[in-house]
Amino acid sequence: MSASDSVFWFRQAAPYIHAFRGKTLVILLSGETLAAVSPAQIIPDIALLNTLGLKIVVVFGARPQIDERLEGAGLPVRFHHGMRVTDEDTLACVTEAVGRIRTELEARLSLGLINSPMHGAGVRVCSGNYIVARPVGVVDGVDLGYTGYVRKVHAEDINRQLQMGQIVLIPTLGYSHTGEVFNLSCEDVASSVAIALGSEKLAMFSADPGIILDDGRLVRELSLSEAMAQVEHTEKDSESSRRLIAACRAVQQGVKRVHILSYQDDGVLLQELFTRDGCGTLISDNDYDQVRQAQPADVNGILALIRPLEEKGILVPRSQETLEAEIDRFIVEDRDGMIVGCAALHCFQSEKCMELACVAVDPRYRGTGRGDKILEHALELAAKWGMRQVFVLTTQTAHWFVERGFRAASVDELPISRRQMYNLQRNSKVFILELPGH
Repeated sequence: MSASDSVFWFRQAAPYIHAFRGKTLVILLSGETLAAVSPAQIIPDIALLNTLGLKIVVVFGARPQIDERLEGAGLPVRFHHGMRVTDEDTLACVTEAVGRIRTELEARLSLGLINSPMHGAGVRVCSGNYIVARPVGVVDGVDLGYTGYVRKVHAEDINRQLQMGQIVLIPTLGYSHTGEVFNLSCEDVASSVAIALGSEKLAMFSADPGIILDDGRLVRELSLSEAMAQVEHTEKDSESSRRLIAACRAVQQGVKRVHILSYQDDGVLLQELFTRDGCGTLISDNDYDQVRQAQPADVNGILALIRPLEEKGILVPRSQETLEAEIDRFIVEDRDGMIVGCAALHCFQSEKCMELACVAVDPRYRGTGRGDKILEHALELAAKWGMRQVFVLTTQTAHWFVERGFRAASVDELPISRRQMYNLQRNSKVFILELPGH
């Protein structure tokens, strides 16, 4: 990458850096991930996220490492319905494996050599008995012993450490009020912690680049309902199934986004968080709050949204008949059946330009990022349609567009057909955004 490419990438990443500062990210490093990839390849990026102001919680598993210790000790490796049977001898191997991994992760996070990516980071790490557990008990006649479920997460204690800038390491061990130790599923711990903390994001590593369909295609985005349907197509009790079930549970209970990423791709965590397209599979609850193509049934909702702005002269008046005729040009933000935002997209194919018009957000939802979601969706469609520029004409919202990368332009830079329709009386200002790659 050249110096100019590096500068360009950094500038493109800046909005995401600002957006995520102070937000909580839970990262699951399964035992399979740590067995396949050296912590030296993952830890520097986690430390970087910490220095950029994200609150980082790292949950780590140890399944293959536990298996290795059991085999070395001549003990059986026993599973029942995908859960390990943990007797006292097995529990000793569990605690040994977990302790070894925790020590290695802490050592890597403490690295600060001059020739290392973490020089000067000064990362601080803490861990503790943040997970209260209960036993699974007897399942279909099999006593799972010291295998447990998460009963409670001490979220307030974790948040105190995060507020001090510490990275919190959470192993897959839980503790009961009777002083017992339980072996937990790393997916159960990760989703439970993300839910308890109200985490912005949960990142889970996988051998695959994300969710792969039966035909071999990578799915870039899944709604909650789509992800739950996909569970039926994964092998029961497999790592993929456990991961997907945990992701669905997290989104169902308030985690905004779950990212499933390949541990085989260097820098994948940074690419997913700080680039528009990302590189894994994103799971979110789009069924509840989504930007989508407008439908005829949305006309009344759009009219209710834009009428007050038309009366103030902010938007050009549109009749119901005009709106009905142009409804296929609109995108809307649908919040559980209510239209809370909209925009019209007019393409000028010969000039490869798209006009973004009639941008409106319900006053009750302004300042919540709805306008940004609509703009992001519009820009994705423009790129998909091969546009090189997006332009807007506005009388009162110039600063909003300038803050999002639009530059001031003259009427002469508009497509010829749009220039001919320019209303001199409104004297709208023109702003243009160049799309990446043009």
